[in-house]
Amino acid sequence: AYCYHGQTLLASDKCGEAIRSLQESEKFFAKAEALCKEYGETKGPGTTAKPSGHLFFRKLGSLIKNTLEKCQRENGFIYFQKVPAEAPQLELKANYGLVEPVPFEFPALNAHWTPETVSAFDLTKRPKDDTAKPKPDEEVKPLKEPDIKPQKDSGCQIS
Repeated sequence: AYCYHGQTLLASDKCGEAIRSLQESEKFFAKAEALCKEYGETKGPGTTAKPSGHLFFRKLGSLIKNTLEKCQRENGFIYFQKVPAEAPQLELKANYGLVEPVPFEFPALNAHWTPETVSAFDLTKRPKDDTAKPKPDEEVKPLKEPDIKPQKDSGCQIS
């Protein structure tokens, strides 16, 4: 998140803050890389996953490095902005690309649903029904199958 935030800050000509954001990104990436390598070397059952070798992880490392170098180079030639001591705050609430959720409200009860009506649906007071018992299966009579004997003179020829 810090990497992409740094790219956004660079695009809005805030190069000093972009450098600090990318430095923070580099720090978290180094932590994540160490954890991924430790995870990849763990012995145990299951597949041998190596998250540090994943394409996204490898591309992110080079993206952070290249963007940080670009920011430092442009800050030295163009912007001359001071790099702040603290990393800029990330906006965790997205303000674009998302639809506001509609709060759910239960619909109002119909006038027909009174406490007496609801109590009438007590399943313990239902009448005993004989149709609920499974009926015994009917006997299946065996069918006589015709005797099919192989015939030599079928009329077919193999050429």
